[in-house]
Amino acid sequence: MKETHDDFIRKKKLPRVGETVKSRKHGTLWRVIEKKEVWQGTPDETRLVPAIYLCFWKIKEGQPPGYGRMLGFAYTLHDNTFEANWEKVNNKS
Repeated sequence: MKETHDDFIRKKKLPRVGETVKSRKHGTLWRVIEKKEVWQGTPDETRLVPAIYLCFWKIKEGQPPGYGRMLGFAYTLHDNTFEANWEKVNNKS
């Protein structure tokens, strides 16, 4: 059975746009500013699999939203790189 983006979104617990995540390596806070469905090649380059691309903006005190450092990564159903590198932060104020 072929996987779809809907299957991927249901199984992975990725953050939504506007949510904050924390880098496990550096302890810095980042906000998710973009989320889109993409296709990514497998390591052996024989086929494409659904992936979710997330764009992160680094939250910095005194800096308006959208200015400063940004990162983007694509996550597939078969990797654990999001869980290994990021943790969701409770956004309640």
